[in-house]
Amino acid sequence: CLTISTACSSSAKVFATGARWLRCGLVDAVLVGGADSLCLNTLYGFNSLQLLSPEPCRPSSHDRQGINIGEAAGYALIGRPGVLDDAGFALLGYGESSDAWHMSHPHPEGKGALASMDQALAGAGLEPDAIGYINLHGTASKANDAVENVAIGRRFGGATRISSTKGWTGHALGAAGILEAVIALDALAGQRIPGTLNTTEVDPGFAFPVQLDNMEAPLRFVMSNSFGFGGNNATLVFGRNDD
Repeated sequence: CLTISTACSSSAKVFATGARWLRCGLVDAVLVGGADSLCLNTLYGFNSLQLLSPEPCRPSSHDRQGINIGEAAGYALIGRPGVLDDAGFALLGYGESSDAWHMSHPHPEGKGALASMDQALAGAGLEPDAIGYINLHGTASKANDAVENVAIGRRFGGATRISSTKGWTGHALGAAGILEAVIALDALAGQRIPGTLNTTEVDPGFAFPVQLDNMEAPLRFVMSNSFGFGGNNATLVFGRNDD
């Protein structure tokens, strides 16, 4: 049993740790997940950082004002080959980085985010254009959304759809990684890309297009990003087990 606490990437990083345990032959299967609940300490803390929005958050919007804090809990079971062969999906790759640029601000060029995504792609053995959908960290804060868009624009082409689902759920902090991993898996299951709720006009400074509306799409591989304070970054790549 192991607890990982790396702020908002915590319950994404557990997938990477579990996968390493499997690869080393320490276990046959791992239950991974996370939970986070609302409390006044969290609310006052984020308010003191001037990160809370007074309105429903609008990720990637030109007039985004900050985050809404949510709460969530979720778990997933991952196993070595031969143990969960009837599973419909697979964790294909993961990436972790720590850019340590600033206590709360991501690296302005998205270096940590890019390193995390590149590791996940390499581990999955995939080229960027194989990814059909990316669930953004997309908190609706000024800095986070802009930096993530820069990083994705440096690696991916227009065929990859991106959106943030925090308009639907709020930012579940330590549980954001598992929550959005489940959303990414649901996108694979339903062949449906979730839109970016509450956002009607994307920041004109963004070079990479953001999906605003729900849409049907043939998906084989998806990615989920989770970025925490201090530059604790994690990226997961999932795929369908159709073959």
